[in-house]
Amino acid sequence: MDAELIGVSQNIQVIRELTDRVAESEINTLVSGETGVGKDLVVHNLYQKSKRFGKPFVKVNCAALPDTLLESEMFGYEQGAFTGAQRKMRGKFEQTDGGVLFLDEIGDMSISLQSKLLHALQDGCFTPLGSERSTKSDSWVIVATNHNLRDDIQKGKFRADLYHRVNIIEIPIEPLRNRPEDVPHLVDYYIKDYSKRFNGQDHFKISPKNLNKMMSYHWPGNVRELQNVLKRIMILGENEWDFNDMVVKIDNNSHDKEDQSTPTDSLIPDNLLNLNETNAAHLKNLSLKEINKQVLDKVEKEVISYVLEKTRWNRRKASQRLKISYKTLLYKIKGLNIEQKDELDDFGF
Repeated sequence: MDAELIGVSQNIQVIRELTDRVAESEINTLVSGETGVGKDLVVHNLYQKSKRFGKPFVKVNCAALPDTLLESEMFGYEQGAFTGAQRKMRGKFEQTDGGVLFLDEIGDMSISLQSKLLHALQDGCFTPLGSERSTKSDSWVIVATNHNLRDDIQKGKFRADLYHRVNIIEIPIEPLRNRPEDVPHLVDYYIKDYSKRFNGQDHFKISPKNLNKMMSYHWPGNVRELQNVLKRIMILGENEWDFNDMVVKIDNNSHDKEDQSTPTDSLIPDNLLNLNETNAAHLKNLSLKEINKQVLDKVEKEVISYVLEKTRWNRRKASQRLKISYKTLLYKIKGLNIEQKDELDDFGF
């Protein structure tokens, strides 16, 4: 697996520096971020930069297996340990002796199994199911999660002592919507990669118009969604793909605590799509795709303008209420030609 980290954002630059330093030390590391941001890629990057590269690398998806199977997968079992255990099986801890054990989605692991994992991490020893003898393993354990483990600790779903054991260093990956400047680099990288697979399309390029749309889109599925969109475009062609299908939904619950919504404080202006005779006559001469584009641009411009006015052009507060990054908001203000009516600064004075 090619574990190159693609992008120019500050977050990606920090991750590159962190992986260089962490790979040297081989201390327990937590990689955190939303589903699809590329946690696997960062873990593989750590592995490839470490002295353990070339030794066993084993991934265990903690969310994919029930507790009983997950425990036997991790620690192994003796013959006859349970019904169906017809032979001895070495667990992942033992298999990765000298290598890397990647525990993905550790936030989905049960409390009881978390206790056994903590013991294995503390002592470097574990006991296979059905055995009375401990086994030692020198595995570098790297974990990943899309959970907020601090919140899970407060809810009693995750052990605080295990959290501090696996989280000596945390490498957080920001969602793609917070780093739009990475999108062109990711698009270029994956197009080159997919060109080798899809009919040898060596000269395939995304149009500037669609690239701009990709940079302003909120990508709920993150890099994984971007990969799927690019595959679809390369197979079907841009003419068979309409980015307007990917509608940005604005969440009315995204207000700050100090700025709770009221009947007169909605993110959506009341007259947002009020069509008068003039613009209705204009729309009837357009194709449905062109209408979609103009309506979506109008919606975004009206909503962003409305929220900026409500926050007195405090751009940071507006970006929080719109659930987009500060950089994305600045990009949209420029792209949609949104003008500030009053002379207000970014602090709302």
